[in-house]
Amino acid sequence: MFTGIIEETGTVLCGGERFKIGAKRVLEDVRIGDSISVNGVCLTVTEFTADSFTVDIMPETLRCTNLGGIKKGGRVNLERAMPANGRFGGHIVSGHIDGVGVISDVKNDGNAVIYTISADKSILRHVIYKGSAAVDGISLTVCAVDDTGFSVSVIPHTRAETTLADKKCGDTVNIETDIIAGYVEKLLKSENESKIDMDFLRRCGF
Repeated sequence: MFTGIIEETGTVLCGGERFKIGAKRVLEDVRIGDSISVNGVCLTVTEFTADSFTVDIMPETLRCTNLGGIKKGGRVNLERAMPANGRFGGHIVSGHIDGVGVISDVKNDGNAVIYTISADKSILRHVIYKGSAAVDGISLTVCAVDDTGFSVSVIPHTRAETTLADKKCGDTVNIETDIIAGYVEKLLKSENESKIDMDFLRRCGF
């Protein structure tokens, strides 16, 4: 599990189905088999050196994320799995991407920058105003949402410490919505396995 608080950006040294990524901070206590979030995608460390680590990427992951489009020299957001005694600074992030969105607008808003991201309706149904979403692994708060996309407001620190500063209109981003929304939807739709419905929730004070 991750929190969406990026620890550092790494540099892709080799791409394809076997990524080699230059890094520093996430390697401080790395071991073979550890999980590291790369642009929000949970990947397993198969090799590492003093200044890089290697992960294998399945074709399915390349199809469903933006990792396949990252060239040698590209930057990626990195986060180690959260330790049991760690601070929960972001929100629950599994590293399982729901889909890819496209940045449709970037505009300044005082000291912040607002990114608007177009996404499929299957993703947007789990995005709510003032809720959380992970964009390329970054935990962000949704400041607007409609039938075509959603917006997030990004502070200077987050832009400086992640790949968002590199992003422009037309670029793709990995999106993971709030996992709790998915579970709630599943429970409400499961008529045969669960008796939880809107009437049940109202009677229970929700």
